[in-house]
Amino acid sequence: MIDLIASHLDALTALAPVWGFPLVFLFMAVESSFIPFPSEVVMIPAGFLAMRHGLSTGSPAVDLALAFLAGTLGSIAGAWVNYALAKKLGRPFLHRYGKWFFLKEPLLDRAEDLFRRYGDMTTFVCRLLPVIRQLISIPAGLSGMHPGRFTAFTAIGAGAWNAILLAVGAWFGHLAGDMGYPELLREGKRLVSEHYGWVLLGLVVIVALWALLHRAAVGSRPAEQRVES
Repeated sequence: MIDLIASHLDALTALAPVWGFPLVFLFMAVESSFIPFPSEVVMIPAGFLAMRHGLSTGSPAVDLALAFLAGTLGSIAGAWVNYALAKKLGRPFLHRYGKWFFLKEPLLDRAEDLFRRYGDMTTFVCRLLPVIRQLISIPAGLSGMHPGRFTAFTAIGAGAWNAILLAVGAWFGHLAGDMGYPELLREGKRLVSEHYGWVLLGLVVIVALWALLHRAAVGSRPAEQRVES
């Protein structure tokens, strides 16, 4: 799919100086919903174009910041589509008809299992994991996760992933020489794969710190409040 989309990026990037940020928002909203669409083909080229003065302001720093904002807001919007549909339609409908909307039952089961085991924090963690990234908002909706917490965890996780992809694109945009979009996406995916272990290590550290802080916060409450919670 990535090679197919890459072949059309030249036409899309011609619109980037005017429509770059709305397009980033739109495509990341699609990526974050139940429609299968790779985030790499959006955020890596956005970082590349920002460094090559190909977006709206012509300032790499400003364009990177605006691309990050547009991509993260798009991710939140797409995640809210999943959350709202799951909450409204319910588990039986999704498991019966989800296959017609790219929602395979084994993946839905996996997402629900992760959410039941680890709770709200999975909404952040899974935004940085392949395959399950888009689907974790569905069990959040089924469980009725607090909307504010859902938005916050989604924003942090999606923002971290978008920042990684933007940084990869910016790195290649910083290098001298020409690079076609198919090559950019192949090399970008390779670079992310080679260093993905650091992403996982960072996740482990963040989750461990969050668990320690959460335990300390719960332990500091009066006994009556701990029983109630």
